[in-house]
Amino acid sequence: MVIKYEKNWEVQSLINQIVETLNLKHVREGRVVGVRSTGSKSRRILARCWAMSKIFQTAFGQPPAYVIEVIGRRWDKLSTENKEKLVIHELLHIPKCFGGGLRPHKGCVTSLAVNKIHEEYQKRKNYF
Repeated sequence: MVIKYEKNWEVQSLINQIVETLNLKHVREGRVVGVRSTGSKSRRILARCWAMSKIFQTAFGQPPAYVIEVIGRRWDKLSTENKEKLVIHELLHIPKCFGGGLRPHKGCVTSLAVNKIHEEYQKRKNYF
């Protein structure tokens, strides 16, 4: 089966909500897009963060951009809380410089960091 990609309003809405609620100013509006994929053969992956590399930015004269891809069949089974944590996890891969690179798991994107940020997100979300 071929992998198919489509922009997804649920993922995009959650990205926008999290970025706004947590005031993630380094994430540039309109430069992070939520996509849902179908047909992936991956066994453990729930989502991926993709970056437009510097060479493509230069070649096409485009500013940095990121895509958060969720694996449809797995995404659909997640609770709201786990969807929030998954999007936070993927957003943590985006560096503060928003330059087109990706931050690694080791030391940057950890379960501890995701849980701490999710807790803060819940507090702020419920406050407003």
